[in-house]
Amino acid sequence: MGNPHLLVVPYPAQGHVIPFMELSQNLAKQGIKISFVNTEFNHKRVIDALGKKLDENGLLHLVSVPDGLEDGEDRNQIGNLTERLCQVMPGQLKELIDKVNGSDDNKISCVLADISLGLAFDVAAEQGIPTAGLWPASMFQLMFFLRIPKLIEDGLIDGNGTPLMKHKMFQLSPMTPVIQPINFAWLSFGNSPSTQKFMFDFLRLNNKAVETADWILCNSSLELEPEACNLVPKVLPIGPLSAANRFGNLSGNFWSEDPTCLQWLNQQSPGSVIYVAFGSSTVFDEIQFQELALGLELTKKPFLWVVREDIIKGKHQFYPQGFKERVSNQGKIVSWAPQVAVLGHSSIACFISHCGWNSTIEGVSNGVPFLCWPCFSDQFLNESYIYDIWKVGFKLKRDERGTIRKEEIRTKVEQLVGDEDFKTRAVELKQMVTKSVGEGGNSDKTFKNFVDWLKS
Repeated sequence: MGNPHLLVVPYPAQGHVIPFMELSQNLAKQGIKISFVNTEFNHKRVIDALGKKLDENGLLHLVSVPDGLEDGEDRNQIGNLTERLCQVMPGQLKELIDKVNGSDDNKISCVLADISLGLAFDVAAEQGIPTAGLWPASMFQLMFFLRIPKLIEDGLIDGNGTPLMKHKMFQLSPMTPVIQPINFAWLSFGNSPSTQKFMFDFLRLNNKAVETADWILCNSSLELEPEACNLVPKVLPIGPLSAANRFGNLSGNFWSEDPTCLQWLNQQSPGSVIYVAFGSSTVFDEIQFQELALGLELTKKPFLWVVREDIIKGKHQFYPQGFKERVSNQGKIVSWAPQVAVLGHSSIACFISHCGWNSTIEGVSNGVPFLCWPCFSDQFLNESYIYDIWKVGFKLKRDERGTIRKEEIRTKVEQLVGDEDFKTRAVELKQMVTKSVGEGGNSDKTFKNFVDWLKS
């Protein structure tokens, strides 16, 4: 048998592609050949954002399959995207495997797929190819999905995933996040009951991959989630991948990064800048966007704010009147930032974040305190980790209309930056996490064992 050849299949969303790309680069550095599967739509975006040829010692190849959606359809509609993927992707992956195996002496020796894409495991099993799964979010979120049958049995949800006690908060064990039924992940993937039911069933089916795969890895660390790791022993923490991949040249970004923000950060004093970024799919209404803008202005602190071109519902950026002129010396606004480099910069004071898992562990890996602004899916659980368990940040309160007001932003920034304890705890957490991916750490050992298995 030739060298190991891995077919890598992430769920087609930015927060999934990035950790898969980080792990793929780390594997390619170990001499393992990778065929990395994006959907055609995302493949084009990754190539455009790169702006240069990709070469991880020639071992990492980007390939693509259709996602089943038409050109203009909205790929942030997770329910719709997932339904189409389920229809077209199994056949496409099978064809791709046949094509690679027919033309390459290095046949595919393992499929490394996203646990959020159970269908990839079914395709691999039909072809008799060994499988490994990567869960790109927190160990706790996976553990929670694995508990779905128990949640039904205990009368917390019905068979469609509808919460039966909407406002009763609960914890599965003392050192795990607080759960609010109204924020269950599957409820945020679509507005109609049929989409919710589809996503609920989809998540339940994905659980099967955890039982069948040869390896299950998670982009987390034992230090961050000791309790959750102990409760699902089959799943092995291998992260944070962003901390392990310090010098990766390719992040799998869907947007071009604006490198000028790093030069701008160089001109700011240490620990002075508020970094504001909401990931790849958060969308604001105009009122909320304007409150955020005015809140940043009110802090009178320097800020670096990532404003994607599609961040406002149906409108292009709509700043308050005169805002850009007034803050021209205070803030820098970019459309996408090299986030890991930004968070590692000495001038950053705190991170206003949607608390997606990648952003959460990138902040933690760099010892940065948080202001939490969760919007959907697992972001509320991650907020609970940051606020309730690790105690490295604050929550932002919403008014009766659900808006976070400018005064709230100013007040919380002052409290967070004015309290040294947050920074101290954040730095302690950073040291634990860095140790985990360093030589001989827990995550490092898992990675090396996985590489040995792939090569055996």
